[in-house]
Amino acid sequence: MATYEGFDCAPALRLEAHEQLNNLQFQSLNNRLDKIELLIERLEKRLWLTLYGVVGVILAQAAQQVLTGMS
Repeated sequence: MATYEGFDCAPALRLEAHEQLNNLQFQSLNNRLDKIELLIERLEKRLWLTLYGVVGVILAQAAQQVLTGMS
């Protein structure tokens, strides 16, 4: 009985190409999500700094009014 070498047929090659394409798409999607998360973290830090700044200004104005009211 003769033994034959294995070979890749067209459907197997197409399936492998689809798997590689899916892997590339998921890697690209993960990279984009990582960038978005980084941007959200930066935005969150800026929002907190802005909030602290506004609260600081309000407290400074209140303290100024208290001090000018005492004199």
